[in-house]
Amino acid sequence: MTCPLRGMTWRDGQVVDDSVTLDEIADLAKDPTQLLWLDLTSPTPADMTALAGHLGLSPTLIEDVLAPLERPKVTRHADHMFFMAYATKMSADIAADGSSRLRLSKVSGLVFKGALVTIRQDDSFDMEEVVRRWEDNNDLLRFGSGALLHGLLDTIVDSQFDSIQVFDDAIEGLETELFENRGANTVFLRQVYGLRKDLVQLRRVVLPMREVVNGVLRHRTEDEATELGRWYDDLYDHVLRAAEWTESLRDMVTTVFETNLSLQDTRLNTVMKKLAGWAAIIAVPTAVTGWFGQNVPYPGFGHEWGVWLTSGLIIGLSALLYISFSRRDWL
Repeated sequence: MTCPLRGMTWRDGQVVDDSVTLDEIADLAKDPTQLLWLDLTSPTPADMTALAGHLGLSPTLIEDVLAPLERPKVTRHADHMFFMAYATKMSADIAADGSSRLRLSKVSGLVFKGALVTIRQDDSFDMEEVVRRWEDNNDLLRFGSGALLHGLLDTIVDSQFDSIQVFDDAIEGLETELFENRGANTVFLRQVYGLRKDLVQLRRVVLPMREVVNGVLRHRTEDEATELGRWYDDLYDHVLRAAEWTESLRDMVTTVFETNLSLQDTRLNTVMKKLAGWAAIIAVPTAVTGWFGQNVPYPGFGHEWGVWLTSGLIIGLSALLYISFSRRDWL
């Protein structure tokens, strides 16, 4: 096998061996006295074929593991359960060009009665955090592979929560910028559009987690349902909260779009109102000079007081309109 391989075994919650090899997994997976964990990173088709030969996996399962864009899911087989989920990581900095800030880490797994095999596309997902959780709750490991699976799924769901929190903070920042009258520029629109694309991608991996955890709950053994029931119930509650939060974020992004359009309409109406007000004021001297500029005699024609009369009318009427429009907030 060419890909990085890591394995551990426990007995009664205590580590027995931390250097398991591929040739040992077939026997260890069937040993009822030990709990096995095996982790593969970036396996090739040849690596998966070798693993399938040791564990008796179907070709369709290998295809699911290697496919890059599979939907999160869980399936039940004769002697094991297969699941697929995505851990997420979100950059806190908003890119001015609207480029994606969300990173997905695909994690697949095979759950046997006494073994868990995890398969990662790359090393972006931190398995050390999962191992730490197993060590912090090593008393649960005596209940079998269900405890290992719970620690892994709990870490994945927590990573999704962290990404959702970053989304929430980013949307709040955009809302603040929006109401500071700086929301109509191109950079802002690119940021909102990029955030919306990332949110669509996040929803595709967060919402199906309800089906994944539901599938795990349906396929639990009686011992797991009894001893690990409250742990999985808490995990399912976290999954529901993440799904609901993600849905609310979609509504918030949509609201930002709609509010931005409304504010642009409001700004346009304000500009048009001010232009109309100033146009009315400017029309006064145009009307007065046009009237008194007729090529016919008029009151004050050929007299100095006629100049003062027209000037007074221009200033008086313009001032009257200015005061009237200002009181109505039209200028």
